[in-house]
Amino acid sequence: MTRKTFLASLVGALAGSALGFAAAAAAPADEIYVPLGGAGKVLVVDAASDRAVGTIEGLPAAHGLAATPDGRFLVVGSFSEREPGSAPPKPEGMSQEEHAAHHGMAGMDMKKRGEGAGKMAMDGAKPISTVSVVDLAKREVVRRIDVPGAVHHVAVSPDGRFAVVTQPNAGTVSVIDLSNFSLVATVPTGPLPNYAAFAPDGGRVFVSSAGSDRVVEIATGDWKVARAIETGAGPEHLVIDAQGARLYVVNNGDGTVGEIDLAAGKRLRAIPVGEVLHGIDLGDDGRRLFVAVMGENKLTAYDLVTGTFRSTELASGPFHVMAVRGRGKLYVSSAEEPRIWAIDQKTLELRGEIPIEGKGHQMAQQLGS
Repeated sequence: MTRKTFLASLVGALAGSALGFAAAAAAPADEIYVPLGGAGKVLVVDAASDRAVGTIEGLPAAHGLAATPDGRFLVVGSFSEREPGSAPPKPEGMSQEEHAAHHGMAGMDMKKRGEGAGKMAMDGAKPISTVSVVDLAKREVVRRIDVPGAVHHVAVSPDGRFAVVTQPNAGTVSVIDLSNFSLVATVPTGPLPNYAAFAPDGGRVFVSSAGSDRVVEIATGDWKVARAIETGAGPEHLVIDAQGARLYVVNNGDGTVGEIDLAAGKRLRAIPVGEVLHGIDLGDDGRRLFVAVMGENKLTAYDLVTGTFRSTELASGPFHVMAVRGRGKLYVSSAEEPRIWAIDQKTLELRGEIPIEGKGHQMAQQLGS
C-alpha cells in the first residue's frame, strides 16, 4: 500500500469511527513534543521560539512517543503497568461502553485486535500497559490500546501506518496498526529491548537489545526477526541515516557508539565517546553525530568524515538528544534538572533553555502538513 492510499483509507476509516474525529486537521507547523514521565503529560514546545505553548494531559508515565508524518497523531507509550482486567482513564468523547470494549476482558474481538497478539496482551499472568493516540490538532487522547508490558520508546513507520513500541520488562516489541488501532504483533527481541528505528523505506525496523549486545532487525512484511547484529556492550539509543545505509548505536556498556553497515549486517567500527552515554542523533547535514555523555556532563559531536570530536559542557546530566530539523539546533534534556537546552549544531553554543516540569524523555518533532 502506498502512503497516498494508506492516508486515504485512514481518513475513510476515521470518518466511520464511533469516536467521531474523522478528518481532523494536522498539528500546527513545527512543534516539539516532550514526554514528562511522572508528571503524566506531554509538553508542547514551539520549535522557532523555544517556548512552551501547551500541554497534553492524561498520559501517565509517558516516556516514549513518536508523531505520524502527516501531522495528525502522536503515539505515546506509558512505562507504568497494571493487572489485566483493569482499565486506564477513559478518553474524553468516548462512550463508557466503547471504552470497556477496548480494555475489558469480556466481548474482546481477537480478530480486530490481531489474533496472536491479542492473546498475549490479555494473558492474565502478565502485566499490561497502555499506548495512547493523541489527536494533535485537538491535543486530546482519542484512543488507547493495551499492550503486554511497560513501554519505553516508540517509533512510527515512514508511511504513518504502524507504531512499534519497546517493552524492556517483557523482552518484546509490540506493533500497532494505526489504520484501525489494533495490536497486530508482539515480537520477542531478546532481553531488554530499548530503542527502535525504522529504515527510510519502512521495510525493516531495528531494535536495540541491551541484554544481548545486539541490534535485532525485524521485517515489517511478516513482523519476524530477520537477523541480529552484534554492536557492542549494552546497546540502547540508536539512529539510522537518511539513506538507510548506516545505523549508529549507543553502547552504554563500553562507552562507544557502534557504526553498523546495514547491507553487510556488521559493525564497521566502535567510536569511543565517554562514560555513561544516553541520547544520540544525527545533525541536519548527516555528517555530525551528537551524543549525550551523562557521566561527564557533556554533549559530544563526532564528525563522521574527519573522525574528530568536539564537546561542550552541559551540567548536569545531559539525557535525551534530538536534532530540531530545519532549525540548525539540538534539544537536549537533563536527567537531573527540569530543563531542556537548545544547542547550536555547528558551534555547540547554548542558544537558550526551556523550563519543564519533571524530566524530559524521548522527544519528537512535527513539521506539520
